[in-house]
Amino acid sequence: MFEERVAQLLDEALAQRNHLFLIDMTISPDRRITVTLDGDQGVTVQDCIDVSRHIEHNLDREEVDFALEVASAGATAPLQHPRQYKKNVGRKLEVKTAEGKTQGTLESADEEKILLTWKAREPKPVGKGKITVEKRLEVPYSDIEEAKVKIVF
Repeated sequence: MFEERVAQLLDEALAQRNHLFLIDMTISPDRRITVTLDGDQGVTVQDCIDVSRHIEHNLDREEVDFALEVASAGATAPLQHPRQYKKNVGRKLEVKTAEGKTQGTLESADEEKILLTWKAREPKPVGKGKITVEKRLEVPYSDIEEAKVKIVF
């Protein structure tokens, strides 16, 4: 089957480039293949070309007509894979959960959860005025509805 062959070729291409990982692959009914990749150190144009060539050169257009697009996940695309969180440690994230949105610095990420930190102004426990406190929040991946890197200039 066409879809299985494409998936197999994609797996082969990624096995040769273990710094890359798959974010999404779709094949439309009219055989438009869209592959979205990310990498531990980002994705280069050459990475996309290499993966595209591996797939394209091992499929016969005489047998099946198809279109192929291989691209990197965009800078503003939501994070979907634990490896994406790990490569963004130290950056500012906006994380949406059922409880609401939280913005903070991604301090760590493992296979189950992330840790966000941020500073907040809160009333003093005694007396008038406010103090700055360091906040920490562990969020399991299962609780994350959407997480995006906040681009800071």
